[in-house]
Amino acid sequence: MLHVLTLALAALSATACPDGPEHTHEHARRAPPSVPLAPPSRPLVWGDVNIIHTTDSHGWLLGHQKTSFPEPNYSGDFGDFASFVAHMKEIALEKDVDLLLVDSGDLHDGTGLTDGFNPGGVDAHDANKFFDQLPYDVLAIGNHELYVYANTLDMHQNFAPKFPGRYLSSNVNITIAGPDGSPVSVPVGSRSAKFKTRKGRKVTSLGVLFDFTGNDRNTTVQKVEDMVKEQWFAEAIKEEPDFFLLVGHMPVARDNWPTVFSAVRAVHATTPILILGGHTHIRDCLQFDGRSMALESGRYMETVGFLSVDLDHRGSNKNLTINRRYLDPNRVTYEFHTHRQNSSFDTALGKEITKGLNGLASQFDLSFLFGMAPQDYTLSRDPITSNNSLLALFSEQVLPTALAINNTRADIPNIIIVNSGELRFDVYSGPFTKNDQLTASPFDDAFLYIPEIPLSVASAVLPALNGEGANEKRGLEVVEKRAAERYARGDVDERYRRWLAEMDARAGPERRAAQNLTLGYVTKDGCPGVGDDTVHTPLPFFDSPDFVSSVPPALSNDTAIDLVFINFIEDQLLDVLNGLQSTKKYTSADVLSYTPVLADAVFGLFAQAKWN
Repeated sequence: MLHVLTLALAALSATACPDGPEHTHEHARRAPPSVPLAPPSRPLVWGDVNIIHTTDSHGWLLGHQKTSFPEPNYSGDFGDFASFVAHMKEIALEKDVDLLLVDSGDLHDGTGLTDGFNPGGVDAHDANKFFDQLPYDVLAIGNHELYVYANTLDMHQNFAPKFPGRYLSSNVNITIAGPDGSPVSVPVGSRSAKFKTRKGRKVTSLGVLFDFTGNDRNTTVQKVEDMVKEQWFAEAIKEEPDFFLLVGHMPVARDNWPTVFSAVRAVHATTPILILGGHTHIRDCLQFDGRSMALESGRYMETVGFLSVDLDHRGSNKNLTINRRYLDPNRVTYEFHTHRQNSSFDTALGKEITKGLNGLASQFDLSFLFGMAPQDYTLSRDPITSNNSLLALFSEQVLPTALAINNTRADIPNIIIVNSGELRFDVYSGPFTKNDQLTASPFDDAFLYIPEIPLSVASAVLPALNGEGANEKRGLEVVEKRAAERYARGDVDERYRRWLAEMDARAGPERRAAQNLTLGYVTKDGCPGVGDDTVHTPLPFFDSPDFVSSVPPALSNDTAIDLVFINFIEDQLLDVLNGLQSTKKYTSADVLSYTPVLADAVFGLFAQAKWN
């Protein structure tokens, strides 16, 4: 029988001010009501070397604050996490073992704490100040640190120096002005790191980014296959450490970790290799051989990874005892594993970080109230044909409403097309705030259009983008090529959705209905044993297309309309449009700005218009 503990969940507390009910100053506080949470299923397995792992946090430092499951599973904030790390450090001292803290990148783009900055600010600059208060041993750069040059420069000038020699960007450079004023390309952080643990173990670390192509100008990402051929790489791995700690923003499966692993193994055939990956937002684990493990620890502070290994003597070729665990980041989890009670759990630093995060939320006015969402809207737990589908709401109601506001072209019929990956998170019933707007759609992408496209042609663009009718080999190859291009530019939506689909298919609705468990992640990976720390029933999953659109206007096929789209898909859309007709060869010169409204503002405009 599953025992249940309770957690005081962060509840939205809004106080109206004289400006009116739409303006509030309190963000979110820990307060009743209490929500029952399942505790971990078993204690952690400690080893000689232990690692706490975070990745793809994307600004979720205040935890998940909504009451609909699975959100309460992830309700611990970064102050709680800081207290957890401090207590785990104490346990490591008592056990006389090593405990390292590692992050695999993507600190930008995801919540109001990163994206809600005031004019003149830099994304995540303020939020990252809380990250650098924790004793991270190694951190790696992510692709979201590279979309905007100002963000990359901020990481180079302000964040990396907080972790001297430990913020790694093995294959990522930034171009800056050199001492003589001429441009020079330098690593954003450091290429590699060599250090000793508290117990004196020698460690060699790298910080690798996947083959990302969506980086801004004056930043450079070297292909992984080329990085391992560099002289600095050979010199970095030449000396044998007690273990290699390979950290990077790259998924442990279906990417280039085998390239890095094999390059190290070619020099050190039996040295333990521990890989901490990220990027695809899933829980995953692989072992490339018996003396290694590769762990990926989810997204959005929905997972804290834990890896432990018992080392043996150098030269041994026996399989190592390595364990991994995926923790739900909440106070019930943290208190269970640190043997603490609520009254003794918080550290001074933890409380200070929580206070500071709430202060930043107030500074950014993240509780600004746009309206009241009438229900939950989900990205994948409801079919796209359902009234609960966030994608349907976004494409059929939010965009047509928001983009028509103060738009001189509002009376001209249109079709609006966006990629599904433009949305990042569910919308929950109740107060819809500035923070909710930015968690649902954090990207400041622009809306473009091509005028005077015949409705018959414009209506065929969406099916073509989604590969409908591509039954022949050539058609399928084009669809796969476009998917690969989106992945290279940083879109992980397809892989994350596939993981959710596999999870749902393993359980089935009958099993889900029969189990008295809360919704959450149920992981099947490539490592021995059970990885999930807390037992859940899997989230329902319904697939959705890669692209969605507004409802086409009910007009004759020859009617000239505006074809509106998000700038992220411009190249693909032009390619498809030119394949559907031969009247004109469309290029970027035919593309115009549709509205000054950006993607990260449309939900707020819609909520103000429709949810009040």
